[in-house]
Amino acid sequence: MVVGGGITGAGVALDAASRGLSVALVEKRDFGAGTSSRSSKLIHGGLRYLEQRDFSLVREALHERALLLTSLAPHLVEPVPFLFPLRHRTWERAYVGAGIGLYDALAGRQAAVPRHRHLSRGAALELAPALRPDSLVGAIRYHDARTDDARFVVALLRTAAAHGALALSGMRVDGLEPGAGGLRRALLHDTERGRPLQARARVVVNATGVWSGELERLAGVGEPVAMRASKGVHLLVPRERISSETALVLRTERSVLFVIPWGAHWIVGTTDTEWDLDRDHPAASRADIRYLLDQVNAVLREPLGEADVVGVYAGLRPLVAREESETTALSREHVVRRPAPGLVTVAGGKYTTYRVMARDAVDAAGEELGEAIDPSRTEAIPLLGAEGLSTARGRARAHPAAAPLGPARVEHLLERYGALALDLLDVVGERPELGAPIEGAPSYLLVEAWYAVAAEGAMHLDDVLTRRTRISIEAPDRGRAAAEPVARAMAEPLGWSRRAARREVAHYHEQLDAEMRAALAPDDARADAARSPIRDPRLAA
Repeated sequence: MVVGGGITGAGVALDAASRGLSVALVEKRDFGAGTSSRSSKLIHGGLRYLEQRDFSLVREALHERALLLTSLAPHLVEPVPFLFPLRHRTWERAYVGAGIGLYDALAGRQAAVPRHRHLSRGAALELAPALRPDSLVGAIRYHDARTDDARFVVALLRTAAAHGALALSGMRVDGLEPGAGGLRRALLHDTERGRPLQARARVVVNATGVWSGELERLAGVGEPVAMRASKGVHLLVPRERISSETALVLRTERSVLFVIPWGAHWIVGTTDTEWDLDRDHPAASRADIRYLLDQVNAVLREPLGEADVVGVYAGLRPLVAREESETTALSREHVVRRPAPGLVTVAGGKYTTYRVMARDAVDAAGEELGEAIDPSRTEAIPLLGAEGLSTARGRARAHPAAAPLGPARVEHLLERYGALALDLLDVVGERPELGAPIEGAPSYLLVEAWYAVAAEGAMHLDDVLTRRTRISIEAPDRGRAAAEPVARAMAEPLGWSRRAARREVAHYHEQLDAEMRAALAPDDARADAARSPIRDPRLAA
């Protein structure tokens, strides 16, 4: 049994199931509802970890980046050029150039992205006219990759299910009781139906991220793993507010700042501050927003204001605590431990290296089983939507439902679902009304809300507006207008009554109001006080 439905738990489920093991995954909220839907959306080697001399981590992550770009998930992961502005002549170009050169070298000869290039100030400003001329003396351009992190988790879990794994959301673990030879019985609570359940497992894998210590305590571990939560806040601003053909990476006093293209927006982030408040609903404060705006405005010709911020989200990095006092100094290396018979904990790590973390956790689980298990196979298992991608484009464009949608809508579906876009087109062919754009979020189609329930495990309105789509951070009103039409599209496959649909809409509006109040709060404590009272419906059960 895997506890935790984020990127790591999903990776463990696929790794174990593809080795022929019987697997059930339980998640107390929605899949990817925690850290795994609130990242910087990057698949990268971690350029800044070279300064910490984590060479093995960077090499490992770059290998994983290449796999995802070329074979495992080319429909979900795409290369992105980055511009690294230089502020000082000679020494900085030599220092940063050596670091990025090493970054390229660690990626190997068969790198999946172009090599870096040194640029003059004039060439850099041609690529990024938004930069102030006095903010740089030159630049270096290199490449990394980007993904929709929440959609990636769902694709990974669906791939695990295709290999025989069972994945259940809204399933809280209330107890882990030992049996003969180790942990055997899990006491569960089905929060959707309000009933207790039990499950038996020979091995439990704890993949709960920042909650890893709590689950170990639940299992009776005397000295549970110590986790520290680092809050990362990101902003979305309209694409037209920053004139640039490339993403940006900027040095700050604390860490680095990314400006990443995201559809019609830019993602600006991130912060890196310790968080010891509500881990289920981390809140962005006005201080966080102001910090990010100040950092990016230091290099922009036309400064951004708070009115330019379309969306805000906050997530928690799961860092394994060590001696360092600052979260920015903690390594992103992962830890696999066996703190009790029948219990394996995998903690720390990076989104990009989820597959390696999963492999190591299942290897440890095999040792707990006390029998030989097959080696990991996931290096050669594409995620659903990747296989048949090259032919799917032509088939999608020739689909009978494609003409009424238009080429841009069809391309949108291909970018988000890969070869599975054909499934959505089949639905629209049978039910043309689902091909309509969502009111208040016209870049998405009603069929995507329907499909999120029918095929992707969405159970609540927030699951669709925040994770299956990104309406909650992309729409100017944060999805307020889209809530009702999306709820109607979800009602049929979920069997909601009109009253139940209205209740979902009301709860979503309350959540938006709480997040807006938090964003006006001056500090973490008051932001948490504003946000935390509006709980995920599954946590209130």
